[in-house]
Amino acid sequence: MWLAATRPQFLTITAVAVVLGLAGARADGVPLDLPKALATLFGALLAHAGANLVNDYHDRDADALNTDGLRPFTGGSRLIQEGRIGARTVALYGYGLLAAVALAGTALALADRPQLWGIGMSGLLLAIAYSAPPLRLSARGLGEPVIGAAWLLVVLGADAVQRSGWSATPVLAGMPLALLVAAILLANGYPDRKADEAAQKRTIVVRLGARRGAWAYLGLVTAAALWLVGAMAVGAMPAWTLAGLLSLPLSLGAARALRRHRDDDPVAALLPAIRSTIAAAHLQGLLVAAGLVLGA
Repeated sequence: MWLAATRPQFLTITAVAVVLGLAGARADGVPLDLPKALATLFGALLAHAGANLVNDYHDRDADALNTDGLRPFTGGSRLIQEGRIGARTVALYGYGLLAAVALAGTALALADRPQLWGIGMSGLLLAIAYSAPPLRLSARGLGEPVIGAAWLLVVLGADAVQRSGWSATPVLAGMPLALLVAAILLANGYPDRKADEAAQKRTIVVRLGARRGAWAYLGLVTAAALWLVGAMAVGAMPAWTLAGLLSLPLSLGAARALRRHRDDDPVAALLPAIRSTIAAAHLQGLLVAAGLVLGA
């Protein structure tokens, strides 16, 4: 139950972001420090789990209205709504995990990685501001930019722990993944749209509607592909990283399914699009990571 509360089915995309950050550092000739790499992975997973719990706590009223969500992809963990864990316990659990990650990051920053101050503080702010008032950015149609920025920070953080200094590599490599993770959130907003609207949670899909939301999704996945091609074209990324484009058919197929979705269609019809979106992000991140290492 305590593991299920963290929504572990979503934590794998964080592992992909960490692998991508490690690959970027290795591509620049930085020797892999395995203990630090494993500590980074553990810390990133804890941070994501904590953010999920904080989100469950602050979205508990909206999730209570969500009878159309596609489990386990949308609608939260549902443990508060099912009465299995109290809301206060979930809040303490989530904020406790974030506090533990903050302490560990502080120790690293004080030791020999001062660049982690900015990355860690920004990540902590985004994890809380995404769901918690007064900002509650996810309810203001800013969830996708926040999520994209958060996953870019994961790539930057994994890279920064390995190297002493800054590099453009994790930004160039991580931006396409960040855009595809934002696309996951956008696609997940479709089955939640009616509940979010009833709870006055103005997500992008609520603001734009299903049809225009599909165009926003297409813009995200297209931008991810174009960024990858552009970075390779100017010589900033090795040609091997174009293997990440193999995920594009999955993204385009999901975009087509979202564009064809109508309000009176059953939400279960969205399941293939959501699965394809999640698979595309994982595949693209891993292929770009492999391309970085091979290109080096």
